[in-house]
Amino acid sequence: MENYTYQFFVLTFTTNEKNKPFLSFFFVMIYLTGFLINLATIAVIYTDPHLHTPMYLFLCNLSIIDICYTTLTVPKLVYMLLSGDYTLSFTQCFIQMYFFSHVATAEDLLLFVMAYDRYVAICNPLHYHHILSKKTCILFLIIVWAIGFFNSISGTLTASNIPLCFSNTVSQFYCEFKAFVKISCLNAGLLVFANMEAVLFGLCPFLFSIISYIKVIIVILHIKSSDGRRKAFSTCSSHLIVLTMFYGSWTSSYLIPRLEDPR
Repeated sequence: MENYTYQFFVLTFTTNEKNKPFLSFFFVMIYLTGFLINLATIAVIYTDPHLHTPMYLFLCNLSIIDICYTTLTVPKLVYMLLSGDYTLSFTQCFIQMYFFSHVATAEDLLLFVMAYDRYVAICNPLHYHHILSKKTCILFLIIVWAIGFFNSISGTLTASNIPLCFSNTVSQFYCEFKAFVKISCLNAGLLVFANMEAVLFGLCPFLFSIISYIKVIIVILHIKSSDGRRKAFSTCSSHLIVLTMFYGSWTSSYLIPRLEDPR
């Protein structure tokens, strides 16, 4: 069956006209605040030679990913709320899907690399600069972005060629692969692909990050001085918060809707 759907409708989380201006203002403020904070983070790390370390290099890339994430979704969402136009062209939808998948995969892997960085810093501090040399860190980042590129290309090309039988309404406020699985004619096969992708680029990095932090916490608890434990934990706490927030939102996006979906 050939797919003749060249326009998609996306769903937002409100149909109340009175709430839309308030929500639009709220999202714009959140977007600008996050954008400026991440931009300032990148600028400070770039201009201060003392921050040219593996941890801050990875943090700089995480800020770039966060800017990409919000820029891909928030401006279009605000436009939809204010204009009432919830349509996306074929090209717009798959461009958004490609870049969203790219940065999502890159963030999954980068969070694991950052967990590994903290593991080496706490558990093997004497060999930290040898294990995480400048060349090694750059190689890690190249691999992270390259895997994101190839994963997003494969997913987007697959989605762009699947016939849609049930609807052209995407059950998200942005285009992403999982939403296309629900409305495709090839649901079973695509579900396998989507689940494999989620396990490979979502669950595996998460489990490796958790294992790294379990080992880190064990080492920290064996530090005799309370001041030493506090300093060691302070270097990991911010990343643990980011890790929890990211995988918490990932879980709500990928597992909860799937349980509610009758199909």
